[in-house]
Amino acid sequence: MNTQLKLLTLITALAGVTAFALTGCGKVSETTGAAPPSTSVGTEIDDGVITARARAALLSDPDIKSLDLKVDTHKGVVQLSGFVDDPAQVDRAMLVVRAVAGVTDVQNKVDMKGLATTVGNKVDDSVVTTAVKAALLADARIKSLDIAVVTRKGEVQLSGFVDNQGQIDTAIELARAIDGVRSVNNEMSVKK
Repeated sequence: MNTQLKLLTLITALAGVTAFALTGCGKVSETTGAAPPSTSVGTEIDDGVITARARAALLSDPDIKSLDLKVDTHKGVVQLSGFVDDPAQVDRAMLVVRAVAGVTDVQNKVDMKGLATTVGNKVDDSVVTTAVKAALLADARIKSLDIAVVTRKGEVQLSGFVDNQGQIDTAIELARAIDGVRSVNNEMSVKK
């Protein structure tokens, strides 16, 4: 079996197991007392498989720098986020992901990188990203595992699907409070 097929198989299996393990199975939230959005275990698994297939398709395309892209899926809608060098990469990524089985729509939440970064910027950005992720994890009001964090030259991009606008507002507030954050770009969407 070739390396890409092995990788796709592994990613698909891990996505399915992870989606199954993280599913709330209709439990009432302990922090808000509200019932979660109606998403079944099957939908969570399907979304995990779609995410894995989309990532594999992006990795296998030589025209796309897929490591610069984050992929998240909710009920078949794929959200692409991150920073890339060229708008043509975004167009190609959108085309590749639309061709993945099970994808019902693709949301473009990708930003352009702009000027080149230095090693110092990359280290600083890694520290900022880690601090933002830690702040999100520490706050019980939001489901931080649903939020991807990418930083470029102090600009933090938050993306993913969350339960409500309050979680978006809290995540933005927490990110802005971190030392080294110049700005926060909200690319999060409320689950439907």
